[in-house]
Amino acid sequence: MDAEVFQKVLVEKRDRRLKGVTWRSLLISLILIPFNAFWIMQMELVWYSGHPTTISLFFNVIYIMTILIGLNWVVKKAFPGRELSPQEMLVIYVMLSLASAVAGHDFIQVLLPALGHAFWFASPENQWQSLFHRYIPKWLTVSDMTALRGYYEGGSSLYLLRNLLPWILPVSIWIAFISVLFLGFLAINSLLRKEWIENEKLSYPVVALPLQLARSPSSLFSDRMFRIAFLLVAVIDIMNTIHVLYPPFPAINVRRRDIGYLFTERPWSAIGGTGISFYPCAIGLGFFMPVDLIFSCWFFYLFWKFERVIGAIGGWEGLPGFPYIDRQTSGAYMALGIIAIWLSRSHIRTIWKKLISKNGVDDSKEPMGYRSATGIIAFSFLFFMAFSFMIGMSIPIALIFYIVYMLISISITRMRAELGPPAHDLHFAGPDQLMAYAIGTKHLGPRNLTAFSYYFWFNRAYRGHPMAHSLEGFKLAERTGIDNKGLALAQIVAVVIGSMAAFWALLHLCYIHGAGTKMYWPITSAFGWEPFNRLTGWLQNPSGFRAQETIFTIIGFLFAIFLMAMRIRFISWPFHPVGFAVSGSWSMDHIWLPLFLAWLAKTITMRYGGIGAYRKASPFFFGLIMGDFITGGSISMLALLLGRPLYPFWP
Repeated sequence: MDAEVFQKVLVEKRDRRLKGVTWRSLLISLILIPFNAFWIMQMELVWYSGHPTTISLFFNVIYIMTILIGLNWVVKKAFPGRELSPQEMLVIYVMLSLASAVAGHDFIQVLLPALGHAFWFASPENQWQSLFHRYIPKWLTVSDMTALRGYYEGGSSLYLLRNLLPWILPVSIWIAFISVLFLGFLAINSLLRKEWIENEKLSYPVVALPLQLARSPSSLFSDRMFRIAFLLVAVIDIMNTIHVLYPPFPAINVRRRDIGYLFTERPWSAIGGTGISFYPCAIGLGFFMPVDLIFSCWFFYLFWKFERVIGAIGGWEGLPGFPYIDRQTSGAYMALGIIAIWLSRSHIRTIWKKLISKNGVDDSKEPMGYRSATGIIAFSFLFFMAFSFMIGMSIPIALIFYIVYMLISISITRMRAELGPPAHDLHFAGPDQLMAYAIGTKHLGPRNLTAFSYYFWFNRAYRGHPMAHSLEGFKLAERTGIDNKGLALAQIVAVVIGSMAAFWALLHLCYIHGAGTKMYWPITSAFGWEPFNRLTGWLQNPSGFRAQETIFTIIGFLFAIFLMAMRIRFISWPFHPVGFAVSGSWSMDHIWLPLFLAWLAKTITMRYGGIGAYRKASPFFFGLIMGDFITGGSISMLALLLGRPLYPFWP
C-alpha cells in the first residue's frame, strides 16, 4: 500500500510538472527577473549597446534559457527525475519575455525619464512653466528637485529617503496602470487564442527556437549543421570583440553601414540613408518566416526608396515629409488590426453566443472564460478612460486613443503570430500623432496634448509589445500541454514583478551614473526631450487639420486592405500587407538585406529540396541565431565584469 501511495505521489508530481506552472518555475522566474531587468538597463541605457528588446526574439531571454538548460542537464545526471520539465522551462521563458517587454526600449525605459523631465529642464528660455506645468498631474510625476538632482547628476543613492520617497507614489500608480493595461491584453488574447492557435493554426515563427530548445536541446546542439553555423558566427563576434579591445586586430563588419552617400546625383540622391548589413541572427530569424512575407519586407523597403525617387522626379519632394512613410505605415497597421478582427468574425460570433447564453463553445480550457475575459476587457477599458480623464484627456479623445492603440496592438500580435517578422517598430506614428494631424493641435487643446506627452512612452514605438509575447506563450502552451489558466496567472505575476524590477533597476543605475551625465543618451536626449519638445511645438505653433498627413494615412490604410484582398482572391499573389506595414521603419533599414538573403536561401531550399531539405537546413539557421545570441550574451556578461561596453552584435 505504501508503495502504491508513493507511486501515486510521483505521478501527481509529474503531472504538475507537465502543466509547467509550478512553484519551481515561478520561483526561478522571480529570482531571475530583477537580474534580467538590471542587465537590460545596463545594455540599453548605460551603454546604449546590444538592445535586446528591439528585436522580436529577446536574446537576453534565450541566453538565460540556454544557461538553465545546461544546469538542468547537470541536475538530470546528478538527481534523475528532479530536473525541470520542458513545460517548466517554457514557463520561465514566457515570464522572462514579458518582464523584458515591460522593461524594454519602448515601455518603462521611455516612461521613467518623462516623470521628472518637465520640471528639471524647465527654464525661462523654454517657458515650460507657463506653457504646460499647470496641466501636469503632480500625483503622477516627480517635481522634488532634491530627488531629481541625484537622479540626473548621479553620484548618489536611490536608497536615501530624500531620493526614494518622491518616486513611490507615481511609480506605484504607473505599475497599476501597466498591470491593468496588460490585463486587457490578456483578456483579448483569451478571446482570440482558440481561433488563432487551434482553428487557423498560425505558425508563430518567433517561438520556433525556444520551443526547440525546451523540447530537444540535445538533438539541436549535436546537429552538425547547427555547430557549423554556431561556430562561424561565434568566430565573427569574438573577432569583432577583440577588435574593440585591441583595434589593430582585424574585424569582420556585419553591422549596418550607410551607403546613401553613394547616390549623389538627382533624382537618386532622394533615396537618403540606406543601410546594408549581414546580421547572422536576422538571417536566421528570417528563414523561419513564410516566403511571401520575407519577399514583401525587402521588396517594400526598396519600394519606399522608389517612392522617394519618383517624388524627386515629379517635384513632390517639396512637400514636407513626402512620401509620408510613417503616415502610410500607421494607416497600414490600423488596417491590419481591422483585418485580423474581420478574419476572426466567425469565432467572435461564437463568443457572442456564449455570452448571451450558457450554451455554445467550451471555454473551460481558455486562460479566462469568455464571460470573465469580456468583463476584464470592460474593466480595463473603463480604467483607461478614467485614468485618461484624470490626467487631462477629454472622453471622446481618450476613446479614439484607446481604439487606435488597441487596433495597433492587435495588428502586431496577429502579424507576429502569423508571420513572425524579426523586428517591427512603427516609430512616432501612434494615436497621439494621428490625432495631432487628423484633428489639429489647436482643436485638441493643451490638456489633451499634455496628456499625450505622458502616454508617449507606450506609443513612441512598438518593438517589444507585451500582448504579442503573451499570445506566443499560449502557443507554447498548446504545443506542450502547459495549463493555460496557470500560465495566465504566471504572466500577470511576470508583468507586475517585471515592472517593479524595471523601475528599480533604472532608478538604481540613474542615481549611480546620472541620467543626464553618463546615461545621457537616450534617457534625456530622446526619451525625455522628445515628448516635451513636441508638446512645446504644439502649444507655441498650434495647427488645424493637416490634409496631407491624413490623406497619406488613408492611402496606407486602403493600400493594406487592397493587398489583403488580392491575397484572398489570388493564391499566388506575392505581396503581403504586413511587409508593407513593417518595411518603412528603422528596423527594416537594418535588416532588409539579411531578409533578402534569408528569402534567397529559403526559396532555393524549398524549390529544389522541398520540405525535407527545409527541415535539414533548419538547424543551420537556428545556429546562426544561437551563435549571435549566446556569443553576444557572453560578451555582454564579460562587459558587465569589465565595467565597459564591448562589441554589440545587434543592431
